[in-house]
Amino acid sequence: MSKKQKLPLVYQPVGFVFGWASGALAGLAFRKVWKAIRHEDDAPDALDQDRGWGEVLLAAAIQGAIFAAVRSAADRTGAKAIERSTGVWPAKDKGGRD
Repeated sequence: MSKKQKLPLVYQPVGFVFGWASGALAGLAFRKVWKAIRHEDDAPDALDQDRGWGEVLLAAAIQGAIFAAVRSAADRTGAKAIERSTGVWPAKDKGGRD
């Protein structure tokens, strides 16, 4: 097996740590953004009976956008670090994430 074929397997634990950390960071960022927008500590949940559709969907859209941006930044940072240290890009192909 060549170095290029082994690296994605080696990168998996690094990617897991970056993914976990980015999820935690995204959660913190979302709470701060929601508090700045709505001046509330708790964002609405889809099953919150006292919140309307608009508020629930707005919260979900903001949360999704923040999560995607933070995850992409973390993935890119990890991949660039692996490339700098090994000279090999850690992705198997040029396709998307999923």
